[in-house]
Amino acid sequence: MSNDDPKTLVSTQWLADHLNSPDLRIFDASWFLDEPDRDAFAEYQAVHIPNARHFDIDDVADHRSELPHMAPPIEKFMSRMRSMGVGDGHQVVVYDSAGILVSPRVWWLFRLMGKPDIAVLDGGLPKWLAEGRPVEDMPPVIRDRHMTVSRQAQMVKDVTQVAAASKLGDYEIVDARSPGRFCGEEPEPREGLRMGHIPNSKNVYYADLLNKDGTMKSPDQLKAIFEAAGVDLSKPVINTCGSGVTACITGLALERIGHRKHSVYDGSWSEWGMYNDLKVATGDA
Repeated sequence: MSNDDPKTLVSTQWLADHLNSPDLRIFDASWFLDEPDRDAFAEYQAVHIPNARHFDIDDVADHRSELPHMAPPIEKFMSRMRSMGVGDGHQVVVYDSAGILVSPRVWWLFRLMGKPDIAVLDGGLPKWLAEGRPVEDMPPVIRDRHMTVSRQAQMVKDVTQVAAASKLGDYEIVDARSPGRFCGEEPEPREGLRMGHIPNSKNVYYADLLNKDGTMKSPDQLKAIFEAAGVDLSKPVINTCGSGVTACITGLALERIGHRKHSVYDGSWSEWGMYNDLKVATGDA
């Protein structure tokens, strides 16, 4: 496929063709927010793409923060990657069991750490399995590899920066949550949060960026979706969502259409929705 790009998105065929490359590292980043009965690590142990390592976004996170799975300090990221045998010179491919859901969060995290040689597997594990491609239940052989990291501060925004952007309008703020949550008509999955959205943000529901088989839509289709939502693509974009996971899907989509100036509000609605002194808008505007 001509759409394969080892810095954004690769097809199952691309991964199959490169599966035995010595410098390829694969992550299974499956994670379940709304399905407490499912155990991502147990499912990984039972079935995963050959040589895949399990990536837990709640573990590779900043545990000093009360907010869920915030980006970890550089030192923790490096030590976790080293323990998984991932380092300099590796091409990483990340997938999840939903198609495309959590994998872009890992893609964004690597880019935040200055490691751009990472791609999301288009269609994820469901597409891989549907095509009858190989899987295993064996843990990978880990070999230590040094990793150098250079944090790209422009790729992440905090609440103060987002509040300023909301007032000044110098950034587009794109909210990847469902229209019901964006409008304040649907309850939040996390308790204690207000309903609604950041004032002056635009709603681009992450699911609208995906095809029914869990693959990402074409760059032309993606661009049309952003434009239909009123997003001015001449401005830099701050992506937000419930807890900084699906915001990375809109980030990946922006990268696919050639829009390079995008960042993630890491606290997202888990933070904004908690503080009564931050303004909330409701409805579709």
